[in-house]
Amino acid sequence: MARSSNQKLKILYLLQILLEKTDETHSITMPEIIAELERRGVSAERKSLYDDIERLRTLDGIDIIGEQKDRTYYYRVSERKFELAELKVLVDSVQSAKFITAKKSQELIKKIESLGSQYEASKLQRQVYMSERVKTANESIYYNVDALHDAISSNSKITFHYFMWDASKKMVLRREGALYKVSPWALFWDDENYYMVAFDESEQKIKHFRVDKMLHIEATGEMREGKEHFSKLDMGAYTKKMFGMFAAEEQMVKLTCKNELAGVMIDRFGKDIFMHRLDDEHFSVSVKVAVSKQFLAWVIALGEGAKIVGPESVVQQMREETRRLIRQYMDNK
Repeated sequence: MARSSNQKLKILYLLQILLEKTDETHSITMPEIIAELERRGVSAERKSLYDDIERLRTLDGIDIIGEQKDRTYYYRVSERKFELAELKVLVDSVQSAKFITAKKSQELIKKIESLGSQYEASKLQRQVYMSERVKTANESIYYNVDALHDAISSNSKITFHYFMWDASKKMVLRREGALYKVSPWALFWDDENYYMVAFDESEQKIKHFRVDKMLHIEATGEMREGKEHFSKLDMGAYTKKMFGMFAAEEQMVKLTCKNELAGVMIDRFGKDIFMHRLDDEHFSVSVKVAVSKQFLAWVIALGEGAKIVGPESVVQQMREETRRLIRQYMDNK
């Protein structure tokens, strides 16, 4: 680009330099600003830069601090839309989300880095290597979410293929490749995975689908079904009842627990649950859950600290599950 054309971009280059090279702990001098502009093909005098800095403060609301140390004046951008701590949270969320591929995670983190200075970006990049996490291999997940939001907002049914992994690590389409056709109503994030909640008209029931296992999503343009089911559904309360997002019959289950598990129950079911003191060491709690093997496994994992005491049908399911585990691990002894 010719130097004369670059001159028109002077104030934008000035803003770019201040945002990239300064923050709460890093400043830049006027000679350094002039040198950076020169590298971008822009010549500038101090007087015009003073005016430009004031315009950025007044018109754009940029918090540019000027401080004199000894005989030198230093400039820095003080407050930004995102603090470094907030950017770190965003980076860690992207990195920990299993439904985002490793490639897309890196792309998103690069964009998040651009919201801070070059010094802050280096700190964010180090966070990327904090731990290695399992990531989905489905590169289309990012666009699946967008397609599902579009279908929900346009009140349209969708069709898609759904796959599973086989023992050879190959993708195998469910239903022998036949298309699924459902009415999508909600998306939510649970246990680091994205799920779609939809109404299946053929079975007249609500179903859940892992978004990273969906392929070839298409909106049909047909009006969605199942509004009456979802109008009565509190999604926040609904997700608390599910374990591993496996659908099962919802029942009110009573447990007796040791006092040290009070926090576990509150973390899982919320502070609205009623916990009744039984003695100095135990309490009881009744919670509404979808009683699946995943729920039973969750209770088993709590060890001697928790026990299902009602209803009898659920107690019986737990007895059958423990017998199955004994057969599975004792028969081959």
